[in-house]
Amino acid sequence: MAHVSSPPGSQVRQERWHEADQLDGADDLHEEEAIEVRETLIDAEAHGQRLDRVLVSLVPEFSRTWLQQLVAQGAVQLDGQSVCQPSRKLKAGQRLRVELRPTPQSQAFRPEAIALSVVYEDEHLLVIDKPAGLVVHPAAGHWSGTLLNALLAHHAGASALPRAGIVHRLDKDTSGLLVVGKTQEAVTALTRAIAARNVHREYLALVHGEIRQPQALSTIDAPIGRDPRSRVRMAVVPSGRSARTDVALVAVAAGCSAVRCTLHTGRTHQIRVHLACRGFPLVGDSLYGGHEALGLRRQALHAWRLRLEHPVEARPLAFEAPLPADFAAAWHAVVDGPRTGPPAGLQ
Repeated sequence: MAHVSSPPGSQVRQERWHEADQLDGADDLHEEEAIEVRETLIDAEAHGQRLDRVLVSLVPEFSRTWLQQLVAQGAVQLDGQSVCQPSRKLKAGQRLRVELRPTPQSQAFRPEAIALSVVYEDEHLLVIDKPAGLVVHPAAGHWSGTLLNALLAHHAGASALPRAGIVHRLDKDTSGLLVVGKTQEAVTALTRAIAARNVHREYLALVHGEIRQPQALSTIDAPIGRDPRSRVRMAVVPSGRSARTDVALVAVAAGCSAVRCTLHTGRTHQIRVHLACRGFPLVGDSLYGGHEALGLRRQALHAWRLRLEHPVEARPLAFEAPLPADFAAAWHAVVDGPRTGPPAGLQ
């Protein structure tokens, strides 16, 4: 249990621009969801040009990539017939019609009825035990089903706050504790507390390799920035932002080590990068050299403890999140201790 201690191009002549009638049930949708339709008659200048190029001129405010997706969805017609090839060559005299359906990005910041495991809540803040697999903030590939969407449904004030009150993040496959502000006052105070390193965040992790010299890992102080060889990875680079992680060894067994990590900074992928750079990637973390082991099919990282001062009432708060079942089983395989209660070797 947790506890409290640009205009169109000349080759296309745009003729009509209107909004389609609302569909049945649209009373439940936002007004901006009405589908806009644009039509034009292909002229001699556009004759022989690719469909996607002409669409860019007709709808300059949309990216070519999204317009190509509209084509694939059947939202583009020539002379009343859907066309599904962006490379289709057009002929003078054809009538082109496109339905401007909302992009996923435009629909990202919407409330969704997603269950939250609430550890603590008052009028100022919310502490959540995030499950592995839940994305915190909408991004490419995850424009819905995120924690932000859940927060927008959880309380009305979230819509007026930047990022719905989210002040720090956990990776998609990291489980555990995360604090969210419910008012602007709380968001501001929490953001400042995190920047001042006054929020204590402790993680449990399982890594590949048996750590035999824990003193060499006790403090990893190495700057982190974007990996120059891969935009999806972070790395220890001289030009990166300062990052410090304290690492304490808990147990060693089965070719793996169980460790407790304390963050002093909160850089993207910090624990994953710091441990990997020392030759001990997280179990299940394929991005940084890990692989499935101990029955875990996701990265072995759990935000276990959280301590902070209440952002408005200035009283101390402390929380612990129980280990999720998959992590608990893997942890038990390395640490000889009970499956329930505080993790073995941790006080």
